Amino acid sequence: MGTNRWTSAGIGDLSGHTIVVTGASSGIGAVTSRELARAGARVVMAVRDLDKGGAVADTIAGQVELRQLDLTSLASVRNFADVCDGDIDILINNAGVMHAPEGQTADGFELHIGTNHLGHFALTNLLLPRVKYRVVNVTSLLSSRGRIDLEDLNWDRRDYSSSQAYADSKLANVLFTYELQRRFTRAGSTARAMSAHPGVAKTNLLSHVTGLAGSFTKLAVSVIAQDVDSGALPTLFAATQDIPGNAFVGPGGFAHTRGFPELAKPPHASQNPERAARLWDLSCGLTNTEFTRPRNF
Repeated sequence: MGTNRWTSAGIGDLSGHTIVVTGASSGIGAVTSRELARAGARVVMAVRDLDKGGAVADTIAGQVELRQLDLTSLASVRNFADVCDGDIDILINNAGVMHAPEGQTADGFELHIGTNHLGHFALTNLLLPRVKYRVVNVTSLLSSRGRIDLEDLNWDRRDYSSSQAYADSKLANVLFTYELQRRFTRAGSTARAMSAHPGVAKTNLLSHVTGLAGSFTKLAVSVIAQDVDSGALPTLFAATQDIPGNAFVGPGGFAHTRGFPELAKPPHASQNPERAARLWDLSCGLTNTEFTRPRNF
């Protein structure tokens, strides 16, 4: 489905709305925060580094608030949820790491799945009682390459691959969206969950990529990537436009790497109800959180 060259000018008036954006101190998160605040929303910028986030917040015209959130720590996630006051109209799970060296979160999870999926999974479940309208999970075009192993989520028994770990975590984002929307519907809630990906955009996500392969990847990205403002459009579209739950939004241009946002087909593996439910149950156990009905039902 095309969107007739939709841009952020089509967001509409968001006065009176509160929107939480994770990873708001750079890249797509910073642009998303800027455009939502410009449209009148109160934007809670969830950032790991308050100094870096403050420098970005100072450039934004509108109502923004900084809150510290480190998705590699479930203690930090719980603290954020405890101090995040009032209703939340939209939650945008944007933060992430890409191709990071092998490592673990504070809670012992593989870094990509722990940050990109489990941190946001816990945050969403903890905030759901206050969420009124929408949850947007920012994924990646590489989610289509995900082969998530639910028996070895932390790569304890496999040879580690940072690129595969990233793709798996991004597939997890879309599986999470699928199951979250199913639970919204079953609970009789009008809240919606959707996924969005930026295509290929010039952000700092490739900062961990090194070596010859990394140099080649960065060169290729520099040739085909769109600017970060364009990369943020699918997220903004998913957050603000009247589209169905479980929608998958991405650029409609060349190979879905660039262009104006459109509704696209999600990765086939992400629409498996059994796998989505298994990932949900596993994630609940690992994060000690569970689904609660959102504010709007």
